[in-house]
Amino acid sequence: MAKKTILQVGWLQVVCTVALVALCACGVAASPSSPAGAGCRKHVARITEYGGVGDGRRSNTAAFAKAVADLSLRAGDGGAALVVPKGKWLTGPFNLTSHFTLFLDHGAEILASQNLEDWPLIAPLPSYGRGRDEPGPRYSNFIAGSNLTDVIITGRNGTINGQGQVWWDKFHAKELTYTRGYLLELLYSNNIIISNVTFVDSPSWNLHPTYCTNVTISGITILAPLNSPNTDGIDPDSSSHVKIEDSYIVSGDDCIAVKSGWDQYGIKFNMPSQHILIRRLTCISPTSAMIALGSEMSGGIRDVRAVDNVAIDTESAVRIKSGVGRGGYVKDVFVRGLSLHTMKWVFWMTGNYGQHPDNSSDPNALPEVTGINYSDVFAENVTMAGRMEGIPNDPYTGICMSNVTAQLAPDAKKLQWNCTDVKGVASDVSPVPCPELGAAGKPCAFPEEELVIGPPELPTCSY
Repeated sequence: MAKKTILQVGWLQVVCTVALVALCACGVAASPSSPAGAGCRKHVARITEYGGVGDGRRSNTAAFAKAVADLSLRAGDGGAALVVPKGKWLTGPFNLTSHFTLFLDHGAEILASQNLEDWPLIAPLPSYGRGRDEPGPRYSNFIAGSNLTDVIITGRNGTINGQGQVWWDKFHAKELTYTRGYLLELLYSNNIIISNVTFVDSPSWNLHPTYCTNVTISGITILAPLNSPNTDGIDPDSSSHVKIEDSYIVSGDDCIAVKSGWDQYGIKFNMPSQHILIRRLTCISPTSAMIALGSEMSGGIRDVRAVDNVAIDTESAVRIKSGVGRGGYVKDVFVRGLSLHTMKWVFWMTGNYGQHPDNSSDPNALPEVTGINYSDVFAENVTMAGRMEGIPNDPYTGICMSNVTAQLAPDAKKLQWNCTDVKGVASDVSPVPCPELGAAGKPCAFPEEELVIGPPELPTCSY
């Protein structure tokens, strides 16, 4: 069922039609011990069975820990589901387990503790070498798991609320010694489904699947204030076969950022992000990108396909971010069908990203950026069509643009293209692109073979 929703985000009001994926919400209700539908869990329990209290005040940290520990003992026998019913469930960080579903019922809201003492320190990621904000370890992530298989986070559009204001305030005041945790981070895991859940006010990045394979993210909403620091929406990191679809993101940073490790640590870890499909995304991010590739891309990024995506009041569409010292590569990127409304730049590539984990970089670690394809792009109210900046003596090559229309804003820049250290071709592009993008006689490439990720249909379970 489609419904019209009015969203107020800061000063920006957006009226949109949201097609709600009715996962687990439109079936016949079943008893907790008898879920209905394919792919449902044999063992089901509610957080209240472990002492949980949904009043928004009392801590449920022990209840979540006890529930996951208990259900993990039964998950190997047909799987287990933890149901979070209507209410406000305050808790510190907790881990998930394999063959497990975290199910948030309608009106359920999991609230992250705002007491920093509830967030233990954990080791930095090996592909980063240190915390992303600060050197050394990092605060734990709110919901986490490592070496898991068959994990589902879903429900009837319940909410996971990071209550990030305390973290943002401390970050801006430079009062944090360690890097902020993410709202959800899964490591070394496979067969992951995240659907029909709303994520709000993460301390930093929202969803961070890292070293994972076969990840499906479908029909979710991510909301953060437009001025919140580093609240990326979804960041697949050194992960393979990731599908992101039918989702709505309002962010203080990139709506999606594909990553693969940072400088020498990412080069040594050597695990690319690859075979990634992003489709039917709607993004609002006035100071960042709808989709960013990098800047942490030292393990490589390849075979990224972005199809039929929408950006509103967003700084740029699909941005490539790299720099000297990164190494790695970004190649075989295929973008088709962009609808862009009020943009600073339609095309933006950056070769001078300067953040490094050890405040230094290897001048010989040059990234390879090649095979970047954009087709069927419409943009309106655009300030500048293209800012394309490669690296001296290491140009970005193999860029292709076809069937592109960028309608200019009243205050648009007189110079519509700024191209340095890039090489490519263009056909049927307006306004006329820079000379570095020579004429082409055919449309840009797009793979004919379908990229198959995740199950053909998402589970439709009623708990």
